[in-house]
Amino acid sequence: MGFTIGGIREMRSGGARRRVRTTECTAVAEYTGLWGWDVVPGARAVSGQCSCGDPACTAPGAHPLSFAEPVPAGAGLDDATKAWAEYPGAALLLPVGTAFDVIEVAEAAGRRALVRLERMGLPLGPVCATPTGRARFFVAPGAAAELPQLLYRMGWDDADLDLHCLGPGTYITAPPSDLGGLGPVRWLRPPTLDTAGAPPQARLLLGTLAYICHRTH
Repeated sequence: MGFTIGGIREMRSGGARRRVRTTECTAVAEYTGLWGWDVVPGARAVSGQCSCGDPACTAPGAHPLSFAEPVPAGAGLDDATKAWAEYPGAALLLPVGTAFDVIEVAEAAGRRALVRLERMGLPLGPVCATPTGRARFFVAPGAAAELPQLLYRMGWDDADLDLHCLGPGTYITAPPSDLGGLGPVRWLRPPTLDTAGAPPQARLLLGTLAYICHRTH
């Protein structure tokens, strides 16, 4: 048994496929119904090739499917399951810039910063880790546009920091989906009802993240 996205076939047993579909549909419904996020069906990478079918794809397994409609925030389990059934095997992508922006750092630095931020009692949003060794901190929308000025005010504008911000027009792969054929994205700090809809302002976390990144670099 298998399924196809844009012409790439991925082999799975029938039972495994059903379990994955159930897990993914539940995750989609959780993201839309509980956390209030849109979910966009995305491509996947199989044996180094993108399921979009373009051999020259510059982001294999890490971009939205051009023909797919997003599942909107607010969709419940039945609606999410029905919508996701139209794109079997798609990866779960979250659009950045509406409900949240993302500050991305090396995972090692992110884990250290997460411990320190929790000890300091600072507000935190969801945090996920990618198989490429990156940690992604969800922060309030607008962070990407504000980042250069925030770093300048904090005195980190000239520092060589492995710290980036993702904003409008970008997408991130969400757990439990696979990123580019390298492995699944996982939560370091899962979303909650309090944090999903109101992630913290970037300025509350940026000083600690920049300091840890500078020390780890």
